Amino acid sequence: MAKKAMIEREKKRQKLVEQYAAKRQALKDIANDEGRPMEERFKARLKLAKLPRNSSATRLHNRCQLTGRPHAYYRKLKMSRIALRDLGSNGQVPGLVKSSW
Repeated sequence: MAKKAMIEREKKRQKLVEQYAAKRQALKDIANDEGRPMEERFKARLKLAKLPRNSSATRLHNRCQLTGRPHAYYRKLKMSRIALRDLGSNGQVPGLVKSSW
């Protein structure tokens, strides 16, 4: 059950990142513009800090879509090596043969 919760949490974060992407970028552009007055840049930084933490793209983490595992993640397949191995052993991945010796 905890695995499903982590997958759902990542989906929620992804939605927030997409929702606030334009606003965050506009505030970052203002805050990093050296030609603007210092007060205006500081206000932009404060507004940026007031946005939800999970709206930052750096909070996203790649997770296996089946198990929620964050490590050994294959981006093309969107799953971890362990999930891929299990599916391959059961013959559910076409063209994948688990070698054993």
